[in-house]
Amino acid sequence: MTIRVAALVAVSILAGWLWSPAQSQQAPAAEAPAKEAPMGALLEYKDGDTLCEGYLARPQVAEEKTVLRAGILIVHAWMGLTQFEKDKAEALAKLGYVVLAVDMFGKGVRPANTKEAQEQTMKFRKDPVMALARIDAALQTLKKQSAVEAHRIGIMGYCFGGSIALGLARGGAEIAAAVSFHGGLANTIGKSEIKCSVLVLHGADDPFVPVEDVDAIKEEFKTGKVDWQFVEFGNSVHSFTNPGAGDDNTKGAAYNEKADKRSWELMKDFFAERLK
Repeated sequence: MTIRVAALVAVSILAGWLWSPAQSQQAPAAEAPAKEAPMGALLEYKDGDTLCEGYLARPQVAEEKTVLRAGILIVHAWMGLTQFEKDKAEALAKLGYVVLAVDMFGKGVRPANTKEAQEQTMKFRKDPVMALARIDAALQTLKKQSAVEAHRIGIMGYCFGGSIALGLARGGAEIAAAVSFHGGLANTIGKSEIKCSVLVLHGADDPFVPVEDVDAIKEEFKTGKVDWQFVEFGNSVHSFTNPGAGDDNTKGAAYNEKADKRSWELMKDFFAERLK
């Protein structure tokens, strides 16, 4: 087996389970950023005995009174919490949100390579209950932030994180919105109790997400009478938002600048509507 094929197999295994069998009462205005740069800092929280270390970003504005804001969770891809997610958190904080980039693996657990990444993510594949508990711990942590209005919370995630976002929604969490960026789509948690609006942003040529999974999730949404949108980006494969993925679609994962920018704008509009 060549190195390239081995890599594709590893990613395919992961993509196959990614939940796959896996202050003011107004909405933050995308066109009205905070007055100053956002404040960001590492934040420790616990899921049972597991200590996690996420990254909390919030608008830094000169206000005499506490302003209640919508909150957003960002779930990382299979390499764990990186600067990529922290940058996304700060970008959303500039739009007026309080954002927690979560840590699914635990403090100090950051895969050094794809083999270690697969080992970490497979733990959640084998134990969906643990996965839901881990992301719920992040959700409860965000809800407890003094500036966050608990009924205006959304979640978004990339690849592995996209499947986790869908899993939280499928578990019936009291959130307002869920967004998946090139995540696995199949349902392995055994139930679908979606109460929130859902936006799926998908590479039309993604080889790691079977067409059957695409059809199945759409049917799941219809059966559950979910408020849903499913957007496919042409000429795009897995990881289309990640500049570090290269530009060779034949590898199955590659960056696509157009899809990246367009999906970000769709996500912003979606949150602005649903988190008002």
